[in-house]
Amino acid sequence: MKKKISIIVPTYNEEDSLPYLYDRLNVLMNEMKEYDFEILFVNDGSKDNTLELVKQYRENDKRYCYIDFSRNFGKEISMMAGLDYATGDCLIFIDADLQDPPELIPVLVKYWEEGYDDVYARRRSRNGETFLKKFTSKMYYRVLQKLTKIEIQTDTGDFRLLDRRCVNALKKLRETQRNTKSMFSWIGYKKKEVLYDRDARIAGKTKWSYMKLIDLAIDGITSFTTSPLRLATWVAIPTFIILIIYFVYIVIKAVVIQTFVQAYQAIILLILFFSGIQILLFGIIGEYLGRIFKETKHRPLYLINEYNGKKEMNE
Repeated sequence: MKKKISIIVPTYNEEDSLPYLYDRLNVLMNEMKEYDFEILFVNDGSKDNTLELVKQYRENDKRYCYIDFSRNFGKEISMMAGLDYATGDCLIFIDADLQDPPELIPVLVKYWEEGYDDVYARRRSRNGETFLKKFTSKMYYRVLQKLTKIEIQTDTGDFRLLDRRCVNALKKLRETQRNTKSMFSWIGYKKKEVLYDRDARIAGKTKWSYMKLIDLAIDGITSFTTSPLRLATWVAIPTFIILIIYFVYIVIKAVVIQTFVQAYQAIILLILFFSGIQILLFGIIGEYLGRIFKETKHRPLYLINEYNGKKEMNE
């Protein structure tokens, strides 16, 4: 029997880029006839004609499948749905905007056949992205690696191949505040890096605003490390030492030089300093408490409106 490859495509308002992706995927499947394919689109509450296009592809070719969410749940949840519904021996995540070339998939599959469980594509260059986005991305991965004990792959996105046992492992991680890039590292297994040059978007506009990227970064840090909670200790010890030195300096200055210090100035500065530290620490604790609050609700990660033409009954 042929091995089956599932390609998961999270989509949100991608009607402009889908025809290009469709053509290139068809070329790919025709070239790799030794494998069976499943192309699974996860429509994340698109407001354009994305779903209608995918339904047309389904009518012409049953290898094209789709999941239609009841509303927009976000890309991380879309990827989780892909993990849940994919039926292949391996799974490949790819974006609809063609920044990640489908033509690299044969290389990923080759290393998978050699025994690697997680073959991830690492970006050698990132065309079409601003200097600020590249710089902040680089700094984020550095900070995340400093804070966590798990080795995080840098300059990598979601474009990768996962063996079925990696898929099964990820399906067990059902937390609502998800950062799949970190989860890929957390599960372990045998990994292989493939370098490539990332292209600019083929059409349309990016759906990732800086606010969404900041939210994703916070999720990544708070989901996989408790190091920020230790900030209280890191801040308290040097602050206490500086405070002691400062008071010793004030006393020596008053005794030796016989100068007076304005008490209200020192009091105001100290109040502002410690108030700022307290607000920062409360904010960090609040981030973790908020995530605990969300997890205790045990809500489903997503609700499906339709799966390959069949209406899903969500209870």
